[in-house]
Amino acid sequence: MKQKSVADTVREIAEKLADELGYSIWDVEYVKEGADMVLRITIDTDREEGITIDDCEKMHRAIDPLLDEIDPIEDQYMLAVSSPGVERPLTRPEHYEKMAGEDVELKFYTAVDGSKTLRATLEGLEGDNVKVTLPDGEERSFPLKSIAKCHTVFDW
Repeated sequence: MKQKSVADTVREIAEKLADELGYSIWDVEYVKEGADMVLRITIDTDREEGITIDDCEKMHRAIDPLLDEIDPIEDQYMLAVSSPGVERPLTRPEHYEKMAGEDVELKFYTAVDGSKTLRATLEGLEGDNVKVTLPDGEERSFPLKSIAKCHTVFDW
């Protein structure tokens, strides 16, 4: 049986707590940044004003003692709680569904039509394919596994 990753274990803990506090979990990452290991919990909300610094602090203060008690990480790490921001990365299938209708930038592993980057309006997922509408109105579909990165785009 496959052992759960640190991020998956923490996600389970964080989802329950976030729900109690009125948030949802956008992402959980356990990554090396420089010489440090960082556990980054990204929270979201349906509130119009979005996630504030106070929300991040509230979640941090609530989950920190839980993580100390459960101790799912053997090594020393830094805990960071943040919002996904306006140009949020889409890393999970539910992100593609939630952000349907938004402008996105897709970065491909290999060039598509001569370019590794494409900007379009996200229509959602259809199976394992990301559906988009190009600026000229053409609808396209790309295998999820061909996309290196995808994030929403905000025109400042």
